[in-house]
Amino acid sequence: MQIVDNALAKRAATGNPIKVGLIGAGFMSKGLVHHVVNAHPGIAISAISNRTIGKAADAYRFGNDAFEPITATNQADLNAAVSSGLPVITDDPFLLTRCEQLDVLIDLTGAVELGARLTIDAIRHHKHMILMNAEVDATVGPILKSYADAEGVIVSAADGDQPVVQINLARFVRGLGCIPRVLGNIKGLQDEYRTPTTQQGFAEQWGQNVHMVTSFADGSKVSFEQAIVANALGLTVHKRGMLGQDHDGHVDELTTKYDLDELRRLGGVVDYVVKAKPGPGVFCLAEHPDPKQQHYLKLFKLGEGPLYSFYTPYHLCHLELPYTIGRVVDFADSTGSPVGPPMVEVCAVAKHDLKAGQRLDDYGGYDTYGQAVSAREMLEADYLPEGVIEGCVLKRDLPKDTVITYADVELPEGRLVDQLRTEQRAKFQS
Repeated sequence: MQIVDNALAKRAATGNPIKVGLIGAGFMSKGLVHHVVNAHPGIAISAISNRTIGKAADAYRFGNDAFEPITATNQADLNAAVSSGLPVITDDPFLLTRCEQLDVLIDLTGAVELGARLTIDAIRHHKHMILMNAEVDATVGPILKSYADAEGVIVSAADGDQPVVQINLARFVRGLGCIPRVLGNIKGLQDEYRTPTTQQGFAEQWGQNVHMVTSFADGSKVSFEQAIVANALGLTVHKRGMLGQDHDGHVDELTTKYDLDELRRLGGVVDYVVKAKPGPGVFCLAEHPDPKQQHYLKLFKLGEGPLYSFYTPYHLCHLELPYTIGRVVDFADSTGSPVGPPMVEVCAVAKHDLKAGQRLDDYGGYDTYGQAVSAREMLEADYLPEGVIEGCVLKRDLPKDTVITYADVELPEGRLVDQLRTEQRAKFQS
């Protein structure tokens, strides 16, 4: 990070900021604009796109009341504004993916189909894409990575989101000579049956999207996030849904809660715990294969082994995101991308009894929750991904807690995400 902050400082000193385009102007986008405008002169938020264009203007003004962004309705106007250093807004996100003057884009939409279309278009126009959109990353990340590699650009997860905080921790731990065996997410709540109705008050209190908040509570979000970690580090899960233990203590105590031989056999796993401290951080349980170094680790107060606990006690979302911008643009360093075939995916599970003919709502809604599952089980059972659930129509009644399969639904027509899922399966799993 010290290298990245020095590089950004040099850009600020030379008047050559990284030009960033934001897609989505919600809660995190506003926070990012304010942070960059007031703390990172080596970065410029050059353009913001949002379906409701007034919210894009609001995001700019959240960063600085004096901003009067230009509205662009065509490519030439947007390009000219970015070239001139003038803040510009639009309701057409594809003007950003096709803008040669932008160095990198950030998807903050949380929408899977739109996110897939934007990422593919950005890749085709030789543009880096940072995904603060765990849902599209977990659903079609491996195939998007293959497209990006072919064009010589980067599609990356984001610093500050828990997946990359875990991936950074794993990279640090590997640098110590240790072997990561468990990468974990610390949650305060897990209740698969939460809905937008139960979460409305919390969402309003914090000014967040109620469906996104519901996905945090019902386990869909942690499943998407841990799939990203698994696919970036080559890990798996113990079982569908992960272990997900309640642990009202410190994560250091988790070193005795796992069977090391099983972890070795599996090649390492992703997991989560509920109520553990320090929350809402992340943890890594790792072993060191060298007895001589084990002696030093004991001296350094990491315990007796064979598993040692490492953790980061926070994840600061948009406040850490500038590091990803610098890492991607100036160092060609993806902060988190699939390393090959999918290892873990997210299947859709009925949140209540579902009826034939019902059109299902999106993740974080009333109808389904997502569970992390091994890619092998996902393929063999033909599970339907939680990331493609919106708009699917049920062919038959399904009881509560049933895992939904492709055979159970009619897919909406013409979606890119379904095409990419087919390509991903053919490339990696056939």
